[in-house]
Amino acid sequence: MTNGGKKIVIAGAGSIGCYAGGCLALAGRQVILLARPRIEAVLRQGGLRVSDLEGRDRLVKPDALGITVDPAAALRQADVILVTVKSGATQEMAALIKAHARPDAVVVSLQNGVDNADRLRAGLDQQTGLEQQTVLAGMVPFNVVQSPDGELPLRVHRASDGKVMIEDGLAGLLDVASFLNVEGLAVETHSDMKAVLWGKLLMNLNNALVALSDLPLARELADRRWRLILAGQIDEALRAMKASGIEPARIAGLRPALLPKVLRLPDWLFRLLARRMLAIDPEARSSMWDDLQRGRPTEIGELQGAVLGLAERTGTPAPLLKSVTALVRAAEAARLGSPGLTPEQVLPPGGPRSA
Repeated sequence: MTNGGKKIVIAGAGSIGCYAGGCLALAGRQVILLARPRIEAVLRQGGLRVSDLEGRDRLVKPDALGITVDPAAALRQADVILVTVKSGATQEMAALIKAHARPDAVVVSLQNGVDNADRLRAGLDQQTGLEQQTVLAGMVPFNVVQSPDGELPLRVHRASDGKVMIEDGLAGLLDVASFLNVEGLAVETHSDMKAVLWGKLLMNLNNALVALSDLPLARELADRRWRLILAGQIDEALRAMKASGIEPARIAGLRPALLPKVLRLPDWLFRLLARRMLAIDPEARSSMWDDLQRGRPTEIGELQGAVLGLAERTGTPAPLLKSVTALVRAAEAARLGSPGLTPEQVLPPGGPRSA
């Protein structure tokens, strides 16, 4: 099976999906974006502008993309399906793939959280003996910012760095990582995606703090008061993971156990030692912030909630994670966007006010 002529369907053309799809289309891959009607209309009218932290700024014209709101029309053509929907839509997407995709299609989960690939596999499960789609776990390390509603062309800007990781191994004769590895979208394989996903989850615990603070990511991380809360959440998560026998992979080059110590450093020393972590575009926020602004459900259940599940099963205390989760749930229910809280308003009684 050669790479020529293969079609890639982006199943969920939001910020990450449009960025990945745009880079792939610019590299000559045949891309079909499965989008919401709002995104479809904007893309058909003005195309897609793809920019990044390294200074690339490229335009994909509408006729260089396949764009549809019809799952059946998109999925039945797919050789590779990149699932970029939010975690809450994973089961629905699995059902659509099962109903409409060819059984030899390769499915790659590029979603937040630790169990979406397993949920896709469960949703695609067919009768014993029948061929079914190959599902590979994946991890996207970077942040993508989408232009405001109504702006043409639709702009997706990669605001931080990192390589996409996908599960090691060939799917048939297709080297999926090599096929997806293009300019602006670096992709490589990893032999232990479970460790990678739990490592990524540790940093994703900050998504909620960006959402609650209403601050850009760079400003929030530059403030030690917010970093203390992130460090406290990571401490709770590491204890729950250890009790569950989970060993997360390194994050930004650091062993996970060192991450809370680095986050607790004074601001001046943190800026000096954590340059890689702070290599973020000033406009970057988090997908959870965007969800609150748009009145949509967040992924708090798949992030903080995944750790709270471990904590409950192992009897590990996690008061800070519980407090952050409750505040995000309250903001979801209010549907007023980010509440713009201070660090002091996020901390539960007895929270990490100092080192």
